[in-house]
Amino acid sequence: MNTQEVAAFLGRYAPFDQIPREEPAEVAASVDVRTYENGMSILVEDGEPADHLFVVGDGAVELVHQEEVVDVLEPGESFGHPSLLTGMAPAFTVRAHGSCVCYAIPREQALMVLNGPAGVRFVAMTLRERLTQTGHTVHALPQLATLQVEDLITHPPVFCRGDIAIRTAALIMTENNASAILVRDGANLFILTDAALRSQVVTGEVSPQNPVSRVVARAVVVRPDRLAVDAVIDMLDAGADHLAVVDTLRGVLGVLSAADLMGVETRSPFALRHAILRAADEDELVAAAPNLRRLFLALLDAGLSSTDIGRVLSLQFDTFTLRLLDLAFDAHGPAPVPWAWLTLGSAARREFTLGSDQENALAYADSTTDAEVDRYFERIAADVNRGLERCGFPPDPNDVVSGSALWRMSASNWAQVFRDCLESPDRSHLIRANVAFDFRAVAGGLEVTPDLVRILRDAKNHPDFLRRLARSATDFKPPLGFRGSLPDKAFDLKKGGVIPIANLARFYAFANGITISSTLDRLVAAQELGALEAENAAALREAFEIVSRIRLDHHAACIEAGRDPDNLIDPKNLPPLTRVHLREAFRAVAAAQKQLGVYVPLGM
Repeated sequence: MNTQEVAAFLGRYAPFDQIPREEPAEVAASVDVRTYENGMSILVEDGEPADHLFVVGDGAVELVHQEEVVDVLEPGESFGHPSLLTGMAPAFTVRAHGSCVCYAIPREQALMVLNGPAGVRFVAMTLRERLTQTGHTVHALPQLATLQVEDLITHPPVFCRGDIAIRTAALIMTENNASAILVRDGANLFILTDAALRSQVVTGEVSPQNPVSRVVARAVVVRPDRLAVDAVIDMLDAGADHLAVVDTLRGVLGVLSAADLMGVETRSPFALRHAILRAADEDELVAAAPNLRRLFLALLDAGLSSTDIGRVLSLQFDTFTLRLLDLAFDAHGPAPVPWAWLTLGSAARREFTLGSDQENALAYADSTTDAEVDRYFERIAADVNRGLERCGFPPDPNDVVSGSALWRMSASNWAQVFRDCLESPDRSHLIRANVAFDFRAVAGGLEVTPDLVRILRDAKNHPDFLRRLARSATDFKPPLGFRGSLPDKAFDLKKGGVIPIANLARFYAFANGITISSTLDRLVAAQELGALEAENAAALREAFEIVSRIRLDHHAACIEAGRDPDNLIDPKNLPPLTRVHLREAFRAVAAAQKQLGVYVPLGM
């Protein structure tokens, strides 16, 4: 397709259909026509920012998050502009849906269009749609659709007099790490931005010795309760790159930039994930770690289910692990053989919380020099375990970490350990099964999962193992007092609530050849196979959700009180209705444990 044909094509679609007649030809002359085969990635979520505006010319592209297609764009539709405008990483992976052709418009020509009136309307429309319908639904933060601009303010406003030199104002901005400074003139409010300094002062158009009043513009003002998605439109309509948030009673509350508003997805889990993956060293990871607590509080405030929060926190924990592995391999050189890093326990079940420990293992390919290979991976594991602890993830108190030789071995030895747990289920093997059998490979190229899952699927054919596993499912009992009441003193909700339900679900899973790892999924599958009556399965699922929610609320209270999250719950501090729900949850668990004892001999 030649330039004239590209210009004619673009001219049929927004925003190009509303720009001056000569501009589509100028844009078309700069277009790079790119062909993508099915499945090829064009932009990558949390990857490099877009440096082009893309228009689908033929075929279609998919917006993808975690392999879930959330939108399909067809010929004439554009993508990449939010990332291009803000300089932030793409919010989604964009990949070819079948063979497709895209017109890639370079930054300079794209900004010429997007900064015009038609471009402003186009960006406002698409941004509103993707923020409210796609982006924040996928990123599991529904409150962002109704986020107010006041919630985005992180720094107080910076002011200066209108008669001071521009150079002085620029120094004040630098000292306050501000991208804009405000100037009052009676009842009027003016603003000087980084962009104005670059376009008027740095270019030599205005001397830095001139007063600030020479280069300020009238500030675009919004109320603090203005929705963030609507404030974006206000900013674009005004052709501004900053907004002043002003309350009639409280005065000027702060200044928000285009990146603050158009990048509200920085509140998403994937902004933190992006920061983790970009950390240059372990110290930067440690500096990023406190953001996990802020993210957790945002997720909780958003009303997400405890299941969804567990998945998000597990993803973040995986990401810390991945980056630490990268740093460890950079320090110690390439691995001598293929390997796999296994996360265990709650993180493997995607039920990680801020009160969870790190539990992990490492498998490596069999080699004739296993001792030498093991020493190499011992160094890798030690680095990762130490780094996770520095980031706020303490090691399991029983030393279930890959730095320990018990949890780091060749693939064939891991397979033998799994078989030994089934065939010789003594106490040590049973303890290991309760931890290692909840595993998930998160890194490495060694295909260890299929072999281990095949062994687990055979657990239903080992009655002695199942009897002992059933016995262990009653080791941790819910803390119920006289006549099934809650105790008067504080208790560990993890040991008394979470672990008993997880152990019950694990038993029903392995007794029935179920290999999925989530506690709730195991209970659902056991019910579908007839191993659990529907009423009992529902009671255990509800109990798990109640216990998990109370645990997360308690973690939030710990954080807000300036303490590290723990699992110690004092029932006297719970609201009356919550105490009732918790008591009924514990009773459901106790009943399930008792029922398990009816048909499985427990006197061992």
